[in-house]
Amino acid sequence: MELTARRLALEILERVAKGAYADVALHQVLQRHSLQAGDRALVTELVYGTIRQQRTLDTLIQGFCQQLPPLRVQLVLRLGLYQLRYLDRVPPHAAVHSSVELVKEMGLGGFAKLVNGVLRRYTRSTTDPLEAFIAHRPLVSQLGCRYSFPDELVCAWLERLGQEECTALCQWFNRTPRLDLRLNPLRTSADQLIADFETAGYRLQPIPHLPQGLVLPHCGQAMSELPRYTEGHWSVQDRAAQWVSHLLDPQPGEVVIDACAAPGGKTTHIAELMADQGRVIACDRTPSRLRQLAQNRDRLGLRSIEIYTLDSATAEDFVEVGDRVLLDVPCSGTGTLHRHADARWQPLKTRLAKLLPLQAQLLANVSRWVKPQGVLVYATCSLEPAENERQIQHFLAHHPQWHIEAPPPDFPLKAAPAGWITIWPQRDDMDGFFMVRLRRDS
Repeated sequence: MELTARRLALEILERVAKGAYADVALHQVLQRHSLQAGDRALVTELVYGTIRQQRTLDTLIQGFCQQLPPLRVQLVLRLGLYQLRYLDRVPPHAAVHSSVELVKEMGLGGFAKLVNGVLRRYTRSTTDPLEAFIAHRPLVSQLGCRYSFPDELVCAWLERLGQEECTALCQWFNRTPRLDLRLNPLRTSADQLIADFETAGYRLQPIPHLPQGLVLPHCGQAMSELPRYTEGHWSVQDRAAQWVSHLLDPQPGEVVIDACAAPGGKTTHIAELMADQGRVIACDRTPSRLRQLAQNRDRLGLRSIEIYTLDSATAEDFVEVGDRVLLDVPCSGTGTLHRHADARWQPLKTRLAKLLPLQAQLLANVSRWVKPQGVLVYATCSLEPAENERQIQHFLAHHPQWHIEAPPPDFPLKAAPAGWITIWPQRDDMDGFFMVRLRRDS
């Protein structure tokens, strides 16, 4: 079955090379095949890992090959080298043999000798060949090749963090993502959920200082197959994202608006924090993603959530309606690059050119939805100052009736002197996030 797993991984990598999103391609292919949990996990690891380490793997291929083979052969080499370099549980002979078999099955048997030769040269190396291949490159390129990031990101992080922290950030983003859960306190307790998982053979651990947060160290199953998922006892949500709703601090009986709500992780968390009492207005312009939100709402048994299909950048529907408003804007996602393997290869400058005007427009329009003396929380899963601090500074400069409200002294996340919170993965061991609470004076 392991050869089948590698075939499927190669099929998905070919789709991604043609422009598909990795998570979508993976989901579509796995849906067509009934795999055991171990093989499903192997396919997922091979796909995401190979894409994540693409630059490192290509640097090795370029170093070993005088002339680059066709792209399909390069994909086989990436897959084989990834197993040899990063997967201790895969025997080297299995990685080499399966790669040779794959290239033959593709009708490219003429390259079998090349694939075999490159992979065997790697296995026979007594020192890391990558270091020899990059030794004379500039520091930015060395770090980019070693940790598989584009120079654009490495250069920005070096400038802001210095070499030691930049290296630590790159290493953190190359870890396999952890699975954090958020229990639904309206249906269970932490002790009960831990017991339910233990009965099924899983070990859940509480996340310190986070009331609903639990971490599942090992999981090879689909979410729907895990204990109490269909009964709505928990959701998947990273610990950093959970802190956003705690900063918003919604109260029972209030009207709370989530302006960019789909697929609903923070929306449902808000309703849970309000004990499902009051109104939670969930807005998004994408009907398919709102259907996912509705499914999550119904699974969790939440009745306070109202769903509206609209564009929050322009809509007039909720002017001065919200006691509290959450604006978790579309962003570059540079704080979650470990979760989105292909996102690091999308040019940041190009994405920011589209995102920054949209974020500013959303902030200006959605701020009108807040009642006098009300609260607005602006959040991103980005580490880019242009999307974070600068957006807030620009907004405050043009909206004097607003000010930053620092979190209370006992809030577990430390705020900067200006009052906003930036979560750095290499420092805080969670997804990168920016969040700030704004108060309307009048």
